[in-house]
Amino acid sequence: MAPIDVDAYERGVLAGDRTALGRAITLVESTRPDHREQARALLVRLAPHAGGAHRIGVTGPPGAGKSTFLDALGARLTAEGHRVAVLTVDPSSTRTGGSILGDKTRMGRLAVDDAAFVRPSPNAGVLGGVAGATREAIVVVEAAGFDIVFVETVGVGQSETSVASMVDTFLLLTLGRTGDSLQGIKRGVLELADVIAVNKADGRHVHDADAAARELTMARHLVAPSADGWVPPVLTCSALEGTGLDEVWQRVVAHRRHVETAGAWEERRRRQDVAWMWATIDARLLDRFRGAPAVRDRLPALEDELRRGVTTPAAAADELLALTEWTTDGPGGR
Repeated sequence: MAPIDVDAYERGVLAGDRTALGRAITLVESTRPDHREQARALLVRLAPHAGGAHRIGVTGPPGAGKSTFLDALGARLTAEGHRVAVLTVDPSSTRTGGSILGDKTRMGRLAVDDAAFVRPSPNAGVLGGVAGATREAIVVVEAAGFDIVFVETVGVGQSETSVASMVDTFLLLTLGRTGDSLQGIKRGVLELADVIAVNKADGRHVHDADAAARELTMARHLVAPSADGWVPPVLTCSALEGTGLDEVWQRVVAHRRHVETAGAWEERRRRQDVAWMWATIDARLLDRFRGAPAVRDRLPALEDELRRGVTTPAAAADELLALTEWTTDGPGGR
């Protein structure tokens, strides 16, 4: 493998070179120790050029049409002169760790749009519906000049709400064909949503979408109000027919203006930075723990004991933790 030239990566990203952009994101996604050092150096250089984009998280239950929605909305935004980046996250296989990475194939217009950049990434088992390096990828695409960044998540799950800690506006996309528009939507996600849109409001499903919107409007009143006074709107749209997309985007923009007027924009970004720090610490500590020689040596036998019922998960965890002692230099085998 050719050595990585951080200077060249920096120049390429700042120039908007798509090849350099893709390589830079691959670098920040890498788990190799040497790549992490290079990625850290690159991000330090790119950070002063990032931060100006509107970051929007898009989540929703499977089948809500998130990719189709982003393809249709993104094409409208690039036509208006925006540069749009879409960071999509595909679920990784629990057996092989691989992922299909099919979102790009569902965004036919954006995939060939010079003003757009679509990057699918595997979540590699990371909870929260986002890939481990999603925050870093946001910095890279912002430094490349993209002023709108969408983060499309895996779907509404137990820990999906972590996407809210890295975006400015949280868009919940759902549909009204299940007989229960709240099916699969966690209360916590509903509490975090800044804009709610019922997609696939087309053909014979228009009435279902309208009914779902009314149900969600009622449910919205059951959750705690936003601290800044924003009331999340509930809209209907059809990504297939292109109806209602302008209204959804207008509300997304209105949310940003509201937060800015309330003086909460910078505070929200600072909270995101703090959350990023802790997420990084959690990931690094786990990696260093797993990499401790004493843990690596004992783990296979301990897993075998668990399978045979010789020990319990809690006892096994305690034993592994006791094998490491935490110092300023990290864990080391006793």
